Amino acid sequence: MKLWDKGYTVDQEIEAFTVGKDPSLDREILTFDIEASKAHTAVLEAVGVLTNQEKERLIACLNEIDELHRIGEFVIKQSDEDGHTAIENFLTAKLGDLGKKIHTARSRNDQVLVALRLYQKKQLDELIELLNGLNKQIEMLQADNKAVPMPGFTHTRKAMPHSVADWLGAFKESLTDDRALMMLVKQLIDKNPLGTGAGFGVPLDIDTKISTDILGFAAHVDYPLYTQNSRGKLDAHILYSCVSALSTLNKLSSDLILFTMPEFNYFTLPDDLTTGSSIMPHKKNPDVLELIRAQIHQVLAQTQQVMNTNVNIISGYNRDVQLTKEPLIEGIHATKRCLKMMSLVLSGLKINKEILEESMSDELFSVKKAYELVKRGVPFREAYRIVSEDEFGHI
Repeated sequence: MKLWDKGYTVDQEIEAFTVGKDPSLDREILTFDIEASKAHTAVLEAVGVLTNQEKERLIACLNEIDELHRIGEFVIKQSDEDGHTAIENFLTAKLGDLGKKIHTARSRNDQVLVALRLYQKKQLDELIELLNGLNKQIEMLQADNKAVPMPGFTHTRKAMPHSVADWLGAFKESLTDDRALMMLVKQLIDKNPLGTGAGFGVPLDIDTKISTDILGFAAHVDYPLYTQNSRGKLDAHILYSCVSALSTLNKLSSDLILFTMPEFNYFTLPDDLTTGSSIMPHKKNPDVLELIRAQIHQVLAQTQQVMNTNVNIISGYNRDVQLTKEPLIEGIHATKRCLKMMSLVLSGLKINKEILEESMSDELFSVKKAYELVKRGVPFREAYRIVSEDEFGHI
């Protein structure tokens, strides 16, 4: 039975269109929906809607749903519309009128939001941990290659002396910034929306601190309406933090693709991280890096999709935001895959020290030569001209 059932049948095509992909997408957040529902039973017990015994029976049944979900035996049917309805239908079938009490003092609107925010917090924690792991991988490479020189490039031409450790350090610092952005976004999300109903509160004097504490949120939202207005907006913030991390991986991938070319050979990818050609026997392709590099475009598009979906709709819940769930989930998963793959690439990357040392050609030291003249009192612009003319035959 639908949670909004009013005794009439919806056209099957309309039902299929409005339900969309929610039955499959909600499997991703079902555990968090169950977690929030268990916390909600404590709220209902405190206000006298449930007895302690009723609360325990509901929790036992919610645990049963969670176990069935974990082993792949809890089905969300299209007729359920979503995971929230599937949970309540299961409780009602198992517990009768007691199951019908679980929806007291909440709406599907705050129910999906609390499940999403719990899901988002966990995903951000996992993304942050992957960023930390990648930075540790970089630090190990830095430690093993402290004294290895490397040309620095501008305009894809040799510029000034650099080092492998400093080149890696630039990405470590960028990933540290990406992590800080994700941590900031997590702070924005870390407010409990449960108990805000459809965005206008509920006409029951509930204690929202109970669910806030049980679910581990930092605070409860101040204004119920903002919970609905934030949906899509905060999702876009999460995806943009993913884009930020992917932009770092994009540049690192581009560098690695270039510098592992045989024509450079500064670094070497292990064979088991490369793929071959169906026609050219000699090929060992850096496909993994090309796909990591390309992924930012997918997630950037998903970010824009979420942002655009949330534009030009009035305050409060609008069904439009149902379409933000899929790009959010896909964008998070894509970012996690890329971080794992880049860590794998760096774990097998070989630094070709001798070739890097040989690549440190004279032009890389032109600025150093100019500053040697500066130290002897020559004005910089004159020193620049002297080195340019004497060393390279032009001004």
